[in-house]
Amino acid sequence: MVKVRDLGLGFNSDEIVLFKYCSGSCHRARSNYDLTLGSLLRQQLITPRPQERVLSHPCCRPTRYEAVSFMDVENTWQTVEKLSAAECSCIG
Repeated sequence: MVKVRDLGLGFNSDEIVLFKYCSGSCHRARSNYDLTLGSLLRQQLITPRPQERVLSHPCCRPTRYEAVSFMDVENTWQTVEKLSAAECSCIG
């Protein structure tokens, strides 16, 4: 569970959303998922277990995403497509 404003996508909202992620070491083009995971890791809002290696370009990649909806501080509903991992698999 993370605050929308901590996602690193520039949204101003006090809401908390569920951000599901994959972990690994394959490289791919940066998506909203990559930008958010990198931001959350830098802010230490995600703390991997000692046996995990979590990078913003993971090997275990989402093969399906979920959109996340929330209300911003202007009382407007926002939806971010392909934000949260719905299924993971090693790509590459």
